[in-house]
Amino acid sequence: MVFEGLSEKLQNTFKKLKGKGKLTEKDINEAMREVKLALLEADVSFKVVKQFIDNIKERAVGSEVLESLTPAQQVIKIVNDELTKLMGGTQSKLTFSPRGLTVILMAGLQGTGKTTTCGKLALYLKKMNKSPLLAACDVYRPAAVEQLKIVGEKVGVPVFSMPTGSKAEDIAENALREAQNKGYDVLIIDTSGRLHIDEQLMDELERIKERVKPHEILLVVDAMTGQDAVNAAQGFNEKLGIDGIIMTKLDGDTRGGAALSVKEVTGKPIKFIGVGEKSDALEPFYPDRMASRILGMGDMLSLIEKAQNSFDEKKAKELEKKMRTQDFNLEDFLEQLRQMKNMGSMNQILEMIPGINKKALAGVNVDDKELARIEAIICSMTKKERMDPSIINGSRRKRIAMGSGTSVSKVNSVLKQFEQTKKMMKQFSNMGKMKKKGKMGFPFM
Repeated sequence: MVFEGLSEKLQNTFKKLKGKGKLTEKDINEAMREVKLALLEADVSFKVVKQFIDNIKERAVGSEVLESLTPAQQVIKIVNDELTKLMGGTQSKLTFSPRGLTVILMAGLQGTGKTTTCGKLALYLKKMNKSPLLAACDVYRPAAVEQLKIVGEKVGVPVFSMPTGSKAEDIAENALREAQNKGYDVLIIDTSGRLHIDEQLMDELERIKERVKPHEILLVVDAMTGQDAVNAAQGFNEKLGIDGIIMTKLDGDTRGGAALSVKEVTGKPIKFIGVGEKSDALEPFYPDRMASRILGMGDMLSLIEKAQNSFDEKKAKELEKKMRTQDFNLEDFLEQLRQMKNMGSMNQILEMIPGINKKALAGVNVDDKELARIEAIICSMTKKERMDPSIINGSRRKRIAMGSGTSVSKVNSVLKQFEQTKKMMKQFSNMGKMKKKGKMGFPFM
């Protein structure tokens, strides 16, 4: 889980504070010492940690906390505010040209996932009703152009390229002309990666910048490289002048030092985060929501947005009707599972729910492959069996198990899950009816 180590340590620190009544200056100093150690262990830059702790102490030892009725909560609020500020304060959006074509130049070290991220960004922009074109300007890495073409095909975005031996700046300039002539409104330029900040390749980026005048220069960094990612961002910013950062592999980074340090060190915001391998696993970065997740307060806004993007409104209304008439069958159950899969991994979803005890979930691995197994089992049933599971006897169960490559016990487990879901939906439906009759004192969701 993102920031798992840091999140657990901070939550444990604040749990101790909650057990106290009024807080003394000593209590706050001890808590801040633990916060400091937690941040350093998370690979946050020492200078950033020092400034962060000084800012909290300045607010926390004043009347703002010591005279508060709930001092522990007030300290948590201050830490939440400062974490949000540290990561940029507010969401930083892409800058689009007020008229005509917007040019986005993508830069980064090798191995950060830059080419894949170009495709993810193109898909994100398509969903915003933009018409993007990808430009293959990585002229050094073998098969880089082919990789971008595969990525482009996957997301349904065309790729502009030129014959081997062409200069990167010429490709970029011709791609710009192509985008203007054919009416694309965003040009995303994939450039050569580098093992380290290399003068020759940096000069090439400057030549591309000079030729195409990008509206945005985005640096792709790997969250899992910690302070190396921050140093790379600082170097690129000094040489090239970047506008923002896309941080990849954040879903695999349990420490989170790079995400917490990079804005403070470079002055440039994180604009997007990569949270998985799928083409749609690129999300806008919201500092306030991330701070809330770190402190164990969940991220309901992101969860709601994921649900809105993944669930079909028409199908949701049909399901609601089926809940009311108790006509819910295995085909509906399968449809719900498929829409849940579209929201991302179950671990990511659980992480966004406020109040989820991460320690209790530590030994629980929510296996996303289980959803695929359930799907295989339901798809191995006949239409009649899906509509009326009560007819599935012993011999039918054996046939379904063989057809799905699973076991009879797995088939039994899926049928049991379905019955439990149906029972739960019946309860929800009854609750809704009771509310209409004025028998319920709380809202039905």
